[in-house]
This record gives sequence, structure tokens and C-alpha cells, in this order.
Amino acid sequence: MNGLRIRMSARLPAHRAVIRVAPIVPLWAAVICAAVAGGLLTLSFPAVSLWVAAFPAIGLLLLSLIGRRVWSALLVGFVYGAVFFLILVSWTARYLGPIPWLALGLLEAALTAVALIPVTLAYRWIPSLPLRTYARSVLLAVTVAALWVGRELFVGNWPYGGFPWARIAYTLADTPAARVSSWIGISGLGFLMVLLVALLLELGRAGVRPRVRTLIAPVVLGVLLAALPAFPTTGHGTMRIGAVQGNGPTGYFDQREPLSVLDAQTSASEPLYGKRMDLLVWPEGGLDGDPFQYPELADGLDRVAEGVRAPILANAATQKGELFYNTSFLWPQGEHAPLARDDVQTHAKRHPVPFGEYVPDRAFFNAIVPDLIGLIGREYTPGTDAPLVRVGKTPVGLAICFDVIYDELIAEGIDGGAQVLVFQTNNADFRGTVENLQQLGIARMRAVETGRSVVNISTVGTSQVIRADGSTQASLDEDRPGALLEDVELRTGATAGVVIGPWIEQLLLWGGLLVVVAAGIVSRRRGRRG
Repeated sequence: MNGLRIRMSARLPAHRAVIRVAPIVPLWAAVICAAVAGGLLTLSFPAVSLWVAAFPAIGLLLLSLIGRRVWSALLVGFVYGAVFFLILVSWTARYLGPIPWLALGLLEAALTAVALIPVTLAYRWIPSLPLRTYARSVLLAVTVAALWVGRELFVGNWPYGGFPWARIAYTLADTPAARVSSWIGISGLGFLMVLLVALLLELGRAGVRPRVRTLIAPVVLGVLLAALPAFPTTGHGTMRIGAVQGNGPTGYFDQREPLSVLDAQTSASEPLYGKRMDLLVWPEGGLDGDPFQYPELADGLDRVAEGVRAPILANAATQKGELFYNTSFLWPQGEHAPLARDDVQTHAKRHPVPFGEYVPDRAFFNAIVPDLIGLIGREYTPGTDAPLVRVGKTPVGLAICFDVIYDELIAEGIDGGAQVLVFQTNNADFRGTVENLQQLGIARMRAVETGRSVVNISTVGTSQVIRADGSTQASLDEDRPGALLEDVELRTGATAGVVIGPWIEQLLLWGGLLVVVAAGIVSRRRGRRG
């Protein structure tokens, strides 16, 4: 058996041989495989969106980890993570230059390397369990896939709230397989992807003959990914929503005149004046400042609200006491300024972006890179209010920019009864990059996962209205002003993916670790007896 050294114990039957796993490829080749895997996986994300590339990328990485000891596994994992993240998030260099890009990419690479250690331990220890070949192969594949989910959870939650941007399931956002997320969540879908690859790899390595019994599991996985329908939710009428992409000077370092952002949004909204609608949506950062403190901004919102004869879901940096928030708020039509922040429905961004919207441990990092940290004047406080506003009797779920990547925030909106989701974002700092397309792919996956239509509105594009099945209802191209007016379907009922997805994540994380620990104990005991 390729890559396996077998030691037989006189006390065990042949099918329960103690197996010691040797690397399939030498370390230098494993490093190359890991680098190729990282590069290949980036092709499966937007803008290339070659989703099929994700599967050989998974296979190459797993192949390079088989039989490795901890230190060589760290090297392999770091190379994979560095190539993958430095390419995938190269758009971060557009904002503050190469230092943040390198810092983020190499930090994610280091975290990835550490989190892949349990995977390589699974490949070393599980083959020593006294199981039949097929059962051992299935257990190993399931454990490896579960540990992959655990790795994504680790990287997605730590440090400073994590960065769950690059989950493997997002590569399938434009495919029928995305529907699986409505049953078992995004992590559950990622688990099935890795399981399919790991299972085929194990069956091939173990020399299992392709009989009907041995092919059942991979065939069933393939059918589930290709043909499972979406979890059913219930239609509940429509809401007529306008969405405006002003294409104003909303970048952090953009040159601007007073009220130039408001003017851009207002100008792009004017074609919608006099048309019937229930709600007008502006993007994150669609105002020059806090309308609760600057009357000219409040007056501008009043004029637009009167023009469209509907409330405006807007967003701005607002102040409450001594604290600053990235705040979305429902500006009413017909109630003229001045209004206080507490007079309207609000939602403040739950996860301000580290080193973008605030600086964690500012004194420490300022001592290291004072010129860079000095450029970041924002210091937003995390919000605590629900990601939800009510337009009439209709609950509308919210996520502000990068908050779209956090499962618990999306689930909170659905738990609150959201019948449609609105994602407001400002991508001006990343003009000319693929950042907005990657974020749009995540928004598309959220639509399918939750069974909800999504209005994804950006300051500079790409903006879209996305149906609950993930298809595009309407779109605005990037780097040009425009407005959408659409009858957006409302739906009720929580999908299984939203309800049980978090439980599946925890089951996979702790179940995978438990199997590895148990296999390690068994391996050490049997090794001493041998």
C-alpha cells in the first residue's frame, strides 16, 4: 500500500495490523504541492470562480500532510497558507500598502499551519486503530474533514474576532451545491467537500477495490452536492426596494468637498423620485458624517425621503456619548429633522475591522509601526443592538460590510424574523480589486443558506439584488452611479442550515479532536506493546 508501512502483531488478525504511515512524497515535494494547492484554491474564488479547482487543491494539501511529523507539517501548512492568503487578500494592499497585506497574509498562514497539525496527527494515528481497511479509511476521511472545519473555525474566530473570509464552501456559491448549506450550514457544506476528496484519497491509498459497497459513500456525497434541493421556506409577498450606488468619494483617503458624498447619493437617487417603493437603501458610508449632529445632512436625508416617499435605510459614523459607531439607521419619511439617534431604529456594526475601523492594542502596534497606525484615526466601538429594523410590519435583517462573514449575526437576524436581508457595504478603499466580488459571492451564499432575498448595496459596486436561490435579479456595475428598483420577494421560516448549522460546527470540531486524541492514546499503547 503506497505510503504505508505495516507492522503485524502476533496477537492481532491480519486485518487489524498496526500501520505506521510514511510520507507519500518527500518534504521538498510536499512543500511544492502545498504551494500549488494554495495557488489553485485561489482560482476557485472570485474573480476567476473556477469552483472545480477547489477539489484538487484540497487533495494536494492533504497529500502533502500525510505521514508528516509536526515540524514538517507546520512548514507545509505555512507554505500553503502563505500562497493562498497572500494571493486571495492581495486587495488589502490597496488600502494601506504592503505592510498590512503581508501582516494579514502571513498571520493567517501561521494560524493555518498550527490548525493543520491535528490533520497530520490524524493521518499518523488513525491508521493504527484495530479496524478493517474500509472502516479505517472512512473514519480517517471523516475525521480529516471535521478537522478542516475546526481549522476554519479557529482562523475565523481568533485573533480579534477572526477572519472567516476564505471558507472552502464559498467556492461553491455559484453552483447547485450551494443549496446544501440551507440544510447543514456553510461549515457543513465545507465538511462534505473535504470529506469527498479525503475519502477518495483514502480508498485509493488503501488499495480498496472499487466494489459497489465501497463506492456507496463517495457516490452519495456526489449526489448530495449536485442534486439536493434547497431547504423549503415560505413566500410572503414582496417589498418594493430601491437601492442606490452613488459612486462618491467614500474611500478613506479620497479627496472630497463638504457634502460631496451626500450629493453623489442624492444625485443617483433622483431617478427614483415619484416612483412607488417601500424602502430606499443607501450603502455603508453613504453620508459624509453624523446626520444626528449635522443639520445639513439631516435636511438632505429629509429631501430624498420626500422625493421617494419612503424611509431610507442609511449608514454613517455616529457618536453616542464618547463612543463612535458604524451605524445603519432607518430614516423616516415625513418626520423632519432634527432627529436624535435614539429616535430612529439603528444597528451598529458588530465586528469593526481591526486595523481598519479601530486599532486593537494601539499602544503596542504604535510602538512598532507608528507611521502606519497614525493613519488610522477611526476607533469604532462594536455594536450590541440587533441586526434588524422594521419597515412597516416587515422585519429586515442587516449586515454592514464585513459583518456578512459572521454566521451568528446572520442567524440573529433570521431568528428575529427577517423576511429579507440587506447588506450595506463601502468598497471604495478597494477599487480596482476583486474584493467586492469576493464579498458578493459571500452574500450570494447567505441568500441560499438562509432562503432569503438579499439586497447587497455598495458605494462603488458591484451592487446586486440576489434571489433566495442565489440567482441575480438585478445588478449595478462597479465604478459608476446607478439605482435599482425591484420587487423583492419576502420569505419566512428558518432553514435547517441556520438552526442547526452552529451545532454541526461544534460537533465536527470537538468530534474530530476527540477522535484524534483517542487514536493517539491507542497508537501509543499499541506501540509500546509492539
